[in-house]
Amino acid sequence: MTGLHFNAITNESGPHTACLHGALAGGDGAPLVTPIVQSTTYCRDGVGSDATHQYSRCSNPTVSALEHALSVLEGESVVREGGTACFATGLAAEAALFHALLASGDHVVCGRSVYGGTTRLLRDLLGGLGISSTFVDATDTQGVIDAVRPETRLVFLETPANPTLELTDLQAVSDGVRTRSAELSDRGVVVAVDNTFLTPVLQRPLELGADVSVYSTTKFIEGHSAALGGALVTADPELLEKFVWVRKCTGAIQNPLGAWTTLQGLKTLPIRLHRQSSTAARLAEWLLTRDEVASVRYPGLAEGEQARLARAQHRPLDGSRLHGAVVTIELAGGLDAARRLLGSLRLCRFVEHVGSVETLVTHPATMTHADVPRDQRIEAGLTDGLLRISVGLEEPEALLADWQQGLDAAGETDDEAREEAEACVA
Repeated sequence: MTGLHFNAITNESGPHTACLHGALAGGDGAPLVTPIVQSTTYCRDGVGSDATHQYSRCSNPTVSALEHALSVLEGESVVREGGTACFATGLAAEAALFHALLASGDHVVCGRSVYGGTTRLLRDLLGGLGISSTFVDATDTQGVIDAVRPETRLVFLETPANPTLELTDLQAVSDGVRTRSAELSDRGVVVAVDNTFLTPVLQRPLELGADVSVYSTTKFIEGHSAALGGALVTADPELLEKFVWVRKCTGAIQNPLGAWTTLQGLKTLPIRLHRQSSTAARLAEWLLTRDEVASVRYPGLAEGEQARLARAQHRPLDGSRLHGAVVTIELAGGLDAARRLLGSLRLCRFVEHVGSVETLVTHPATMTHADVPRDQRIEAGLTDGLLRISVGLEEPEALLADWQQGLDAAGETDDEAREEAEACVA
């Protein structure tokens, strides 16, 4: 079997239905669960036959099923005009985006608060190939637009940003970038948005003016820390063709088992996001009451323009306007307090990851953004006392109890901690 029959369902049926039924169509004898097609190659009828799949480095039936499901979730225009290209990892997807659009002498405008791997890729790898980058405060709409130059080919954004959770006005930036690029050059500028934190369930960048949605499907979409993957989604058929061509040339396609695992996770994505986001909002409000916490960043707690953007850009789910499962805090005690807290948490896992069913805590300065120069980290608000929390599916009460005892430990002085340890030994 080299082809699968895809469902004609649209995302207008709702995110739950789209996630459950966005891949395969039913019918007499059709499998309920998408099969894993492990074959590396496919038979043809004869010379010149136009088989749907020819070699799994180029395309694979299981990967195609995931691509169709993600396209359905992103929007009807994607299914009708463009599509999705899946990759081995989120960074592989970003690398394909850059390879497809950029050449020596070109320029990228990038939000200053993005995943550290994106910064490393732009600065250290592409910079050595003659591609320049300008990192800007993406909350400043006019600042992003003004950073566009005649040689600019890409504006790359994250909203909510990783890990500061700052929001960018996607419609205003996209409209402004297109106007400015038309004034400066006739080559155009592509606007790409990393939507990993919210997924199409809670935000659809293409409906807000962007050209490309970028995902690490490893995170919330798969949701169980069991499969690496990435995706580029667009309603522009020419862009999709470029992405697929680069993937064919580099061999960066997702493997069939990873695609199958991601499809299983996708089925429960809206349910997971609803519970995780609701708990995250509760945790964020509670953290505001703690003296050990100098600041709490969460879109649901934003004020002013950031609050307006949260209401405008984040989609309701089951009647509630939710803002994702990630909360970022800065500890008043800095790095020492972070060490004490991380050594005391019992339920929450200390890992370099986000988006799993378990609650995860990351220290960006030494983990996800360790390769970002310190001055650039500090300018973006990534201090040594900053922690990123990816809220899971635990009972909220159990989660709050764990943070209660963890923050109690974080607030201790070194002398108090030593005295307590000695008392326990005695």
